Amino acid sequence: MSEMQRKFLAGIRRGGSAAIRAVALAAALGASACAVSGNKGRAKNVVYMVPDGMGLADVTAARIQRHGPDGMLHFETLEHVGYQRTHSGSSTVTDSAAGASAWACGEKFDNGEVCFHGDGRPFRASILELARKQGKATGLVATSTITNATPASFGAHVPDRNCENEIARQYVQLTGVEVMLGSGVDRFRSTAPDACGTAGDFIAEAQGKGYAVAYDRAGMDAAVAHGGGRLLGLFGNGGMVPEYLRTPAETQPRLPEMTAAALKVVEKNPAGFFLLVEGSQIDWANHANNYPYQLGEMLAFDDAVRVVRNWIAADEDRKARTLLIVVADHDTGGFAVNGPQSTLLTKGQTVQAAWTSGKHTGVDTLVWSQGPGSQALARALDNTEIYAVMCEALGIPKE
Repeated sequence: MSEMQRKFLAGIRRGGSAAIRAVALAAALGASACAVSGNKGRAKNVVYMVPDGMGLADVTAARIQRHGPDGMLHFETLEHVGYQRTHSGSSTVTDSAAGASAWACGEKFDNGEVCFHGDGRPFRASILELARKQGKATGLVATSTITNATPASFGAHVPDRNCENEIARQYVQLTGVEVMLGSGVDRFRSTAPDACGTAGDFIAEAQGKGYAVAYDRAGMDAAVAHGGGRLLGLFGNGGMVPEYLRTPAETQPRLPEMTAAALKVVEKNPAGFFLLVEGSQIDWANHANNYPYQLGEMLAFDDAVRVVRNWIAADEDRKARTLLIVVADHDTGGFAVNGPQSTLLTKGQTVQAAWTSGKHTGVDTLVWSQGPGSQALARALDNTEIYAVMCEALGIPKE
C-alpha cells in the first residue's frame, strides 16, 4: 500500500473529514489497469444504464404490460446480448456496492466496499475518473440518493457504502462530476458525521465551484436552459417518489426527464462524456415484493433507455461513436412469472407474480449493448470484464 493510500485510510479511521481532505485522491490511485494515453478510441461517449435488481422475469412482465407477449422493450432491441457473473469478493450474493465497483474499477470488492479495499490493497481509478482524465464530461443520474452505492462506485472511493456524506464531499472536492441528479439533500448538507466521520455543506461548496443547484423539475429545466456546464439536482432527502405513487402535481422529475437533462449538459463537451443512469428502485420494489412498484420502475427505466436511443439516433457521429450498455448489478427477490397458465396475456395486462425472497440472489444477469466495442460483451462475462471493454472502447489501453 502506498503512503498516500495509508494516509487516506488513516484519515477515515480518525473520523475526521479534515484529515481526508488533505489527501489528493488522484495520487492514491496507483493501481489502475488502464492508463490514459494519446490513443484515440472508437467511442467518444459511454452511456452506462443500470436497472438495479432486475432479473429476466422482470423484463418479461414489463414487456407483456407494455407491448403484449411478442413486443420488445427498448433495451431488448440493442444489438448485442451477453450475460455476467455477479458474485462479489466476499459473497456468492453481491450487494450493489461490490457489484457496481466491479464495473467501475474492474476488480472484485467485498460487499459494502465502494471501489476501495478495506484490507489496504491498492484500488484502481474508476472508468468515470479515467474518462475525466481524457477531458470528457461526466454525469451520474439515479432515483435513489445520488450518493447511494451504484453511482458512488463510479465517482468515489470509500470503505463503507454508508459514508454518503463523504461520497458527496468527494464528488464535489475531488472527482468533479459535472452532472449529478438524484436525491440526497441531507447528504450534501449534513451536520451529523457519517460512517467515515464526514459532515459539511457541500451544496454551498458546489455553488462556489460553478454548479447550478436544483431542487425540483422546474429548477432542473431552468438550469439546463441557462446553458451551464455543471448541474447538481437534489430532489429530496431519501429515495425519489416511486412511479406508482406519483400524481400529476408531483414536482420531482422522472428518470427519463433527468436522463434527457443530463444529456443536454454533457453533450456540450467536444471530447465526449461518460454518463451513468440508474433505475435504483427496481431493486427496492423487488425487496418489497411489490409488483405495481416494480412495474412502474421498470417502465420508467425503459423510457430512459428510449431517451438515450433517440439521442443517439439523431446524429450520425453519435451513432458511430456512442457505446450504450444496459446491465443489472444483480437480481433481487427471485421474481417469477407464475401465470396465468391457460390464458395468453395481451398488452396492458399484468402477470401472476411471485418471489422467492426479499433479498438479492446470486444469479447471472443479462448485458445488452450497442456501439463501439459492444461485440466484446456478447458472451459469458465476469462483471469485472466490462471495465476493460469500456477502457478499450475509449482508447485507454491496459498498463
